[in-house]
Amino acid sequence: MDIRDLKHRIFGSPKDINDPHLFHKLALIPALAWIGLGADGLSSSSYGPDEAFRVIANHTYLAVFLGLATAVTVFIISYAYSRIIENFPTGGGGYIVATHTLGEKAGVISGCALLVDYVLTITVSIAACADALFSFLPIHYHHYKLIFEVVLTLILIILNIRGVKESIRVLMPIFILFILTHLILIGFGIISHASEVGRVTHEVRTGFHNGLTTLGGLGMLMLFLRAYSMGGGTYTGIEAVSNGLQIMKDPKVQTGKRTMLYMSLSLALTAGGLFFCYLLFHIQPVEGKTMNAVLSEAFFNSWPFGQKIALITILSEGALLMVAAQTGFIDGPRVMSNMALDGWFPRRFSTLSERFTMKNGVLLMGGSALALLLYTSGSIQILIVMYSINVFLTFSLSETGMCRFFIKRRKTDPTWLHHLPVHMTGLLLCSTILIITLYEKVGQGGWLTIVVTSAVIFICYLIRTHYNSVKVAIKKLNDTVSEFPPTANGNYNHEPLNAEERTAIQLVSGYNSLGVHTLLSIMDNFQGLYKNIVFVSISVVDSDSFKDKDHLTQHEENTKKALQKYVDYARALGVAASYKYDLCTDVIEGAT
Repeated sequence: MDIRDLKHRIFGSPKDINDPHLFHKLALIPALAWIGLGADGLSSSSYGPDEAFRVIANHTYLAVFLGLATAVTVFIISYAYSRIIENFPTGGGGYIVATHTLGEKAGVISGCALLVDYVLTITVSIAACADALFSFLPIHYHHYKLIFEVVLTLILIILNIRGVKESIRVLMPIFILFILTHLILIGFGIISHASEVGRVTHEVRTGFHNGLTTLGGLGMLMLFLRAYSMGGGTYTGIEAVSNGLQIMKDPKVQTGKRTMLYMSLSLALTAGGLFFCYLLFHIQPVEGKTMNAVLSEAFFNSWPFGQKIALITILSEGALLMVAAQTGFIDGPRVMSNMALDGWFPRRFSTLSERFTMKNGVLLMGGSALALLLYTSGSIQILIVMYSINVFLTFSLSETGMCRFFIKRRKTDPTWLHHLPVHMTGLLLCSTILIITLYEKVGQGGWLTIVVTSAVIFICYLIRTHYNSVKVAIKKLNDTVSEFPPTANGNYNHEPLNAEERTAIQLVSGYNSLGVHTLLSIMDNFQGLYKNIVFVSISVVDSDSFKDKDHLTQHEENTKKALQKYVDYARALGVAASYKYDLCTDVIEGAT
């Protein structure tokens, strides 16, 4: 077995761009999109409610209000992002919204925040997965946790280089197992205590009055807001669906909205239900265990094989967190691709591999996640603090942009006033969580998010400056070449290429001044030597052209038109000319 065969076994075989069913094979239906993109949102119920419940300590009666507030917040943010899907159907989520509604500066801040956020999606999911799985192991095994996290990350890198759909199908059974086990845990947990509604209501009412006495109204409100904001990790991943529209099955908007509905319903019921179960079962934190692990043991303890069922439940939760890391590998490279097309990142991050995955983006996201896991030693507490800051920075920018979007359309869109309150409410909730999280956690690791995000923004501006200088140089070349338009002067060559004569082959990339300049240089430096010229274009299929079959067809037509312009130019200079082209993902391979 040679290296190529080994590579194909690990990463999968190349895909044929001429396959008429290619887009159907790669696109995701709502159920698969729910698994690949919605798993990030759903899995956040593993650590978001946990963090919030730990904050309220002895004031557990607040769990009822936290559960309701969490479910309502999920629906508000999800509805707001459904409007983003409708009005920005090309994907890109927060980056595209901020760029189009607030300007390039807001766009690059949102984009960089999203990129750091998706790296943290991977690290938080992997770290929380390890925490959940190691909850059932003795403490002295916990020093192997970081090694386990590194191995998981490497496995996901390989799966995502193979392809998005392939990786989701591999992980689908995990997602289904999570849904079934948590439906039993939360559903039966609440139903089994239905007869105790009166007692629980009395406890909540008594606890509330005692809280007012000991904390006061303002103190209780501050405690609630702090717990609410610390549970902000619950809402991470909601924006993933709007970012990943490009990989969804047509019609993309309907598929995206249905996926958002699946994700919001499952997350609201799961997260809200967990708060109620913590209260009903009088769950208290236990060292070395997640709150959900404690809840599972308490609930299934009286069941036959209860310990095994509890273990399966938490194993499914940990495994789902690994599935949730998929979102970082799916959406992170796509945000990077959109930014690359706008000149904020090197162009190579918008290119596709021979398997039509964004290999460069996957490798960068995976490598960054590994570095962050090693730096933080996989500490979920530090990672969640870093995570929440950028999530709600992006949410706040997106909601601000959508508010401005509908205000500007108030004269042309009769429904603008119907949508505006939702985005204003979302902005209020997201900015409140952002401000409290910054206030509480900057000194506990949040500063690192600010530093890293600022560094990425600085690098983006350096890259954009380079591309701008290149544009200036190209413009000068354009101005120079435009002074030499082709003139046939009766010498226009209508003859076909003569295979017996010397032929020059010129590689071109679109009709531009550089290609014309090269042609004129050939004619000037090799006067009379070449009787034929063949223009060859390797049309690279990147993320922008590989949106759907229509975009790909248009990309091919544009390539033909550009090549025909070169042929006409050369024939006007008296030389027989023709062209050849190929659509592929790699210039060197296509040219060869």
